Amino acid sequence: QVQLLESGGGLVQAGGSLRLSCAASGRTVPRYSIGWFRQAPGEERVFVAGVSRDGINTEYRHSVKGRFTISRDAAKNTVYLQMNNLKPEDTAVYYCAGRETAAIFTVKGYYQIWGQGTQVTVSA
Repeated sequence: QVQLLESGGGLVQAGGSLRLSCAASGRTVPRYSIGWFRQAPGEERVFVAGVSRDGINTEYRHSVKGRFTISRDAAKNTVYLQMNNLKPEDTAVYYCAGRETAAIFTVKGYYQIWGQGTQVTVSA
């Protein structure tokens, strides 16, 4: 069974950058497509970015396109979310999730495993 662990969250000023990591343990994570989701207080958990199992295809939420980049390092069993030009509206708990499939899914219900989340706070 694969377990996911997020790290890299924190407090940053608007315009700053953070890089989130999603490290996997257990069975090999290259078998999984990975998605990043976020949940702000009182709101639904929403898709932010995803990467296909082979690392070739990526998909982004419209509001983060051009600012966030998802990538994966198969050798390190880790998926990254580089977040640049952060805005206060990016403040949320960020979760990575995995599904043992090739394609990217934007619907949270399709994901089989989840990390515990990491808090990102962007001050104005």
